[in-house]
Amino acid sequence: FIAPMPMRALNKCIAEPALLAYIIVSKFVDHLPFYRQIQMFKRDFKWKPPKSTVNDWFIAVCTLLEPLYEALIVAMLQSNYLHGDESPIKVQDKSKKGKTHLGYQWVYLSPLVKLVLFQYHRSRSMQAPKELLSNYKGYLQTDGYAVYDKLESTIPDIRLVGCWVHARRKFHEALDNDSKRSKHVLSIFSEMYKHEDICREGKYSPEKRKQYRVEHLKPLLDKLKEWIEEECIKVTPKSPIGKAMSYTQNQWPKLKRVLEDGRLELDNNPVENKIRPLALGRKNYLFAGSHPAAQRIAMMYSFFASCKLNDVNPREWLTYVLENINDTKITEIHKLLPNNFNTPNLYM
Repeated sequence: FIAPMPMRALNKCIAEPALLAYIIVSKFVDHLPFYRQIQMFKRDFKWKPPKSTVNDWFIAVCTLLEPLYEALIVAMLQSNYLHGDESPIKVQDKSKKGKTHLGYQWVYLSPLVKLVLFQYHRSRSMQAPKELLSNYKGYLQTDGYAVYDKLESTIPDIRLVGCWVHARRKFHEALDNDSKRSKHVLSIFSEMYKHEDICREGKYSPEKRKQYRVEHLKPLLDKLKEWIEEECIKVTPKSPIGKAMSYTQNQWPKLKRVLEDGRLELDNNPVENKIRPLALGRKNYLFAGSHPAAQRIAMMYSFFASCKLNDVNPREWLTYVLENINDTKITEIHKLLPNNFNTPNLYM
């Protein structure tokens, strides 16, 4: 009897898929930099792989997974409802000796196909979302960042949806400036979200939620709009309460779009929650070593955030992908995405 050769995902690499998955998940899900893992390997197993070797393994895995990342992008853009946001990341840049470049991870979440996409870009300009969404058709829910307004005017098939949490935040910040007016508006927001809780707890279908919103949410929105129009002339425009009113008025065409489709959420919290691991990661490894490295980080966060969205164990998923991707036809590679992964779920 001859024992079968261990499976290898990478050519001329001693690391098996399970080990590669363990190392990568430990970094991007558990926020353990490679050097800390190497210290743990030395302590527990008397094994100390060179950091350069571990990094080479990681780069090779990312190269192997590029077609799957492209498949994730295609699947995302086939949806017609996305959340969008962006978050800064410091990146080492050879052209800026002694300094880091401030790049951005542009993040998109599709609640319909249950996938998350991180995409690195060197700037926070319109170029990044414009390149990705040039042929997108559907709703894009964002905060009030002006770049998205320019995007809507450039790409006619995009319909922007506002974020009520951002509007609420403005009035909360104005409490010290004008407590009475701010509390009045916040009470309306509270009523709005109570109705949303009823829809969520009742597991309303999109059609039923739309009908419920027209009956219960629309009167509150009309009340709020009328009140702001009456009160805005009584406050100083540059005061916190004045700015809160102005923000809400400027965002109103996008904010009221939640009445159009029962699939739409009131706010952009789903995608903002997916950015939190990036913030935790920044505390542990501070910056990306290069612009290509920042994009590799984006790829991993895309996969692992999608795993979490689908209650999929990321280590089991990545092990399975590394074991099978070389034998998967390019036309079927989308079947390896986390939203199509059907093994028992352990990641909560």
